[in-house]
Amino acid sequence: MNGMRWQNQRRSENVEDRRGVTVKRGIAGAGIGTVILVLLSLYFGIDPSVVLQQVQESGPPPVSQQEQTVGQDPTSQFVSVVLADTETTWHEIFRRSGRTYEEPKLVLFSGAVQSACGFAQAAMGPFYCPGDRKVYIDLSFFEDMKNRFQAPGDFAQAYVIAHEVGHHVQNLLGITDQTQRAMQQMSKVEANQLSVRVELQADCFAGVWGCHADKVRNILESGDLEEALGAASAIGDDRIMKQTRGTIVPDAFTHGTSEQRVRWFKRGFESGDPGQCDTFNAKYL
Repeated sequence: MNGMRWQNQRRSENVEDRRGVTVKRGIAGAGIGTVILVLLSLYFGIDPSVVLQQVQESGPPPVSQQEQTVGQDPTSQFVSVVLADTETTWHEIFRRSGRTYEEPKLVLFSGAVQSACGFAQAAMGPFYCPGDRKVYIDLSFFEDMKNRFQAPGDFAQAYVIAHEVGHHVQNLLGITDQTQRAMQQMSKVEANQLSVRVELQADCFAGVWGCHADKVRNILESGDLEEALGAASAIGDDRIMKQTRGTIVPDAFTHGTSEQRVRWFKRGFESGDPGQCDTFNAKYL
């Protein structure tokens, strides 16, 4: 199976390389439960501040984390190309609706990182922080996808990036603020159900990107779509709970089942229309 056609594509200028930078938590006693970390390590999501409330104190990172030149290693270059492609796609989509797309930054880190949403460790997986409008990713997650989730392939990796950018799109459209305010008034079960709708919309937005990237720039090779669908399936709440707990607890779902994640990604990919991604008013997820 060949990979995506990405080698000769534009690189983004919005990648910050913080790999190798040592970060201290800087807040005494702000440990995060091991169980939470294990569960979060198994899939990616939005705004870790929901979990990291105990490390949400404001102020600059205790260790300076300057932006560095992006490395020449193939993986970081690939990430830069995919980010650039999401920029091209969403600029065009926003322009058509009379809006202006504001590009997010993408931070590469190793081990741990300080964000506007708090201190985060690589075990959490990739995440988007609305507070600083940045996507954070430790590239070791791609190894986890291949080895732990049996979801290899570069388009599977691109799907992860596009999903996080989908959260940025939600932030720009005001959806993030609305849903986070609503969650504060809800029970845990209700908040989880709303979180599922947020995540499935980000999956659908990732599919919208894939549709435009392929139609306009013909980036996909045979088998690439299957890679992304495999990744979406591998990180469904039901599948992960089965692997880690042996039982499935629907009330605890925060991202959606494997079937739901595949369905909404495909809906975005087949339509290319963000208007088809309204998970909040959908009766059937």
